[in-house]
Amino acid sequence: MAKPIAAEAETQDQAFARWVAGFRLTARAAGITDTTLQNAFASVQYLPRVVELDRAQPEFTRAIWDYLDVAVSEQRVARGQDRWILERQAIDAAAAQYGVPAPILVAIWGIESNYGSNFGGTPVIDALSTLGFDGRREDWARGQLLAALRIVQAGDIAPAQMIGSWAGAMGQTQFLPSVFLAYAVDADGDGRRDIWGSSADVMASTAHFLARSGWQAGQAWGAEVQLPAGFDIARADGVTRLPSAEWTAQGVRALSGATLPDFADGAILLPAGARGPAFLVGPNFRVLLRYNNATSYALAVGLLAQRIDGGPAVQAAWPRELRTLSRSEVLALQTALNQRGFDSGVADGIFGSRTRDALRRFQRSVGLPPDGYPDGSLLERLVQP
Repeated sequence: MAKPIAAEAETQDQAFARWVAGFRLTARAAGITDTTLQNAFASVQYLPRVVELDRAQPEFTRAIWDYLDVAVSEQRVARGQDRWILERQAIDAAAAQYGVPAPILVAIWGIESNYGSNFGGTPVIDALSTLGFDGRREDWARGQLLAALRIVQAGDIAPAQMIGSWAGAMGQTQFLPSVFLAYAVDADGDGRRDIWGSSADVMASTAHFLARSGWQAGQAWGAEVQLPAGFDIARADGVTRLPSAEWTAQGVRALSGATLPDFADGAILLPAGARGPAFLVGPNFRVLLRYNNATSYALAVGLLAQRIDGGPAVQAAWPRELRTLSRSEVLALQTALNQRGFDSGVADGIFGSRTRDALRRFQRSVGLPPDGYPDGSLLERLVQP
């Protein structure tokens, strides 16, 4: 006979309570006080939705132009300009102290929480306890949970106010607890590092993170460029790095008409393949990737900052006619590449660097520009007998 639903829920709750009890022993041994533990775990709950989201593997991915349409919308640009005016003192003070441009700080703020209006509503202690109990990322979750307890113990935030995303990222610019411990700043001098409610702390903490991650003051993140006729697309892989003077000598030009940013190690980026816009990106772009290791994210921050500062939108057209591949189609692409002798590693439906390199080799073999960009027509050509 099947167990009643209530009995199953009770069993899970009991198992979760045992996990929490065991973790409390570990935390106590690591220096977390009984008072902190009681405050943090007094009403902790297992959150099934967190597990669902953590295990979710979306079948369909968004094209970069669709992502940027939202991330760098006209509304977000206008609101960012308004918020910069309203919070100018905190934003400009952080920019001056850490050498990170104010528009970059505003852009991160806009993308991470829509300028503080939506930074999640999940209790961080509950989310991280759930992820630790679930076990898929237990070591990571335990480390973040211990960091969260240290934040509570330091008096920066009460457990009830420590809210964020389902994955444990917190506050208006979405710091994980370990990042908070390393980089959060009490800029308003009230004795607390408050990235939830203090604009000064939010901006200084974000700027501090970027500065410590290698941000080069006075240098651009990148620029949209035009590639010359006959340019070797294989060099536009985001990895090949050359001084801007060398890219200029090869005929690369800024679409704005200005000289290229002066990078010692700039790379050409084609986020939508050879048929889309091209960008020359430098060290500060790579710093943005340390904030969130996704090319689309770093590009969105740079472009939103550019627009907030009165600069242009992307000028070249996105190849919106191209059909992006679903996860199952990427799996088919990888399988076809492997069968044809272009090693893309284990076929898992995730389009990573190894798959991109394999796709470039295939494109070269059939006389196509080796941009490593997958689309529906390329998949059809690969799977043809």
